Amino acid sequence: MEVIKKTILISFWLVLGLNSVKAQSDIYGEARLINKQAEGYKGIWYYINTAGQAGKVTNQYKYKYSGGLGTYGATQYPFSVYVEEVSKTFFCYGGTDQSGKTLLHMVSYFDHKTGQVPRPTIVLDKATEDAHDNPVLQVDKEGYIWLFSTAHGVERPAFIHRSVKPYDISKFQLMPATKTVDGKKVPLNNFSYMQIYYSDTEGFIGLFTHYEQIGGRVISWMKSEDGINWSEWKDLSLLGSGHYQTSANQGKRIGTTFMYHPDRKVRGGLDFRTNLYYLQSDDFGKTWKTVDGSAIDLTLTEASNKALIHNYDAEDRNVYIDDLNFDKQGRPIILYKTSNGPLPGPVHGPRMWHTAWWNGRQWEIQYFTPAGNNYDGGSIYVEEDGSWRVIAPTAMGPQDYNTGGEMEMWDSKDQGKTWTKLKMLTWNSKYNHSYARRPVDVNPDFYAFWADGHGREPSESRLYFCDREGNVYRLPQQMDGDFAKPELYTFNMK
Repeated sequence: MEVIKKTILISFWLVLGLNSVKAQSDIYGEARLINKQAEGYKGIWYYINTAGQAGKVTNQYKYKYSGGLGTYGATQYPFSVYVEEVSKTFFCYGGTDQSGKTLLHMVSYFDHKTGQVPRPTIVLDKATEDAHDNPVLQVDKEGYIWLFSTAHGVERPAFIHRSVKPYDISKFQLMPATKTVDGKKVPLNNFSYMQIYYSDTEGFIGLFTHYEQIGGRVISWMKSEDGINWSEWKDLSLLGSGHYQTSANQGKRIGTTFMYHPDRKVRGGLDFRTNLYYLQSDDFGKTWKTVDGSAIDLTLTEASNKALIHNYDAEDRNVYIDDLNFDKQGRPIILYKTSNGPLPGPVHGPRMWHTAWWNGRQWEIQYFTPAGNNYDGGSIYVEEDGSWRVIAPTAMGPQDYNTGGEMEMWDSKDQGKTWTKLKMLTWNSKYNHSYARRPVDVNPDFYAFWADGHGREPSESRLYFCDREGNVYRLPQQMDGDFAKPELYTFNMK
């Protein structure tokens, strides 16, 4: 086994065009491979205070978005994967150290048999405070845990690490990943906003963003049978100055939903994002089409095209996509928000949660509930009986109109036409809760995963998960032993 590992590493250096094995800093730059257990669970706090053409946020809300963003953002998935073979939900998040000044890529698991979590493993110090660099995670058929450490643009590298042993989080190794460019293998060392899916028969498919092309954020996909040798990048769309995409997987079906940034002087740029689009593949990325099965020419370059669900640009409405899922018949359901612009507070309201569902003939768009901030991240679930469920910060939190709020659980039995609030998951909180994320192959005991943080000033950030019944647990910030049981959330929990 050690001989194999050494051979792989040597090949890696050769691929990079180096004549000899160099120091790890030549690969990682300012980032560092850590492989050390932390003393507890601490999430990253992060903020953005500029809003493109709308300028810097100058009102009392301070930030366009902010808070505990350890499970940010909707363009990155998954943060957790349930593995039935070992009865564990493996998860990753953006953590930090005692100073709160650097992003640590953390991996851990919840043991469904014992109800405990271990000390999380610090895999990588990403050498940035930017939560856009948060990692995502997958588990292959042999039980190896794969960590995809994203970049944000081209200034910092991206990495792929794999656990040294199956189902074991104690140590990870850098994988010598390559992509194909003009028939040649070159290092795969940059990708942003990664959404990674795995099939026992097909291997990996990654949907992501890249920035090298003139014009902006290009949404693309790539495939790999082994996680090391990746295909050529294929572009899905480049409208205006680019996109944000959110995707989902069901069997061999891959769906992606996205908006675009108009390239214009008024209501243009990254913060005036609009329209709602959808594309899907029924053969794990080999071919792509519209939701009704119509062929489509890629890369998309015109705003009005066959992938368009709704023209929100004509209504001067911004679009913020939260989640994509499929119903029992494989029809897509999109959870998203709309607003009048990027600034926080009432100024660019009203903000509204929506669902868009393909009923087999047409898209049904339904209003759901008011939203407080454009970046109130949530997830949509399809239950065994076909009903829909949403977990999201749909109630105002202690820092009203800032990112997040109080988490709530909703249910719909008529495809989003009407909703019933099942339970308030958090209340009387010290900080806003945000970005509730749905695991892959979700187990009812680890149903959604998120973080909290102050909306208007730097703060600590705690990590939480809930079960399907709505019981909420906080992961321990400080651990005395190697394992601990998460703390049950109560009304007086600050």
